[in-house]
Amino acid sequence: MQTDTAPLRVALVIGSNRHGRFGPVVADWLLDRLRDRDDLVPDIVDVAETDLPMTMAPSPEVTAALASVTPKLASADAFVVLTPEYNHSYPAGLKNLIDWHFTEWQAKPVALVSYGGISGGLRAVEHLRQVFAELHAVTVRDTVSFHNAGGSFADGRPKDPSGPDAAAKTMLDQLVWWGRVLREGRAAMPYGG
Repeated sequence: MQTDTAPLRVALVIGSNRHGRFGPVVADWLLDRLRDRDDLVPDIVDVAETDLPMTMAPSPEVTAALASVTPKLASADAFVVLTPEYNHSYPAGLKNLIDWHFTEWQAKPVALVSYGGISGGLRAVEHLRQVFAELHAVTVRDTVSFHNAGGSFADGRPKDPSGPDAAAKTMLDQLVWWGRVLREGRAAMPYGG
């Protein structure tokens, strides 16, 4: 069997829309990891730039908002979701983005990167695993998490990059494996979940 080794299109979802958010700092670091690889081509979906209403009612404004984000999600072979932890879970804006879409997530892998206080956002990650399972997406096992994130970075970079860089490599290697397998699977037999 011939393996499709074309680079995977990866949507990096920045999941926070709070004023003064730390997400763009982590996202910039993560984008460098993604761009260093020949097997991944990143695209950014930023919840803060996606004006989706909280009510699930169609309107011209919703259509316009979806037109800016849905094609990026639909064309992605895989996802990296970056989330903070708010009140032991992930942000409402991220949930809203997820809920406005369904087939875009199906039969695709999702890697999870989190940041927060002492837990490093890992409680948010565990909640997201349940949501993505319901959407027929596959979350990769290994994650990257930044505990006490604000104190872990200086000048936009981790103070000690060895641990995060190694974790990102492991996570992205898994994402590539799942991304290729699932892309080939969808091409051979459309997913009907």
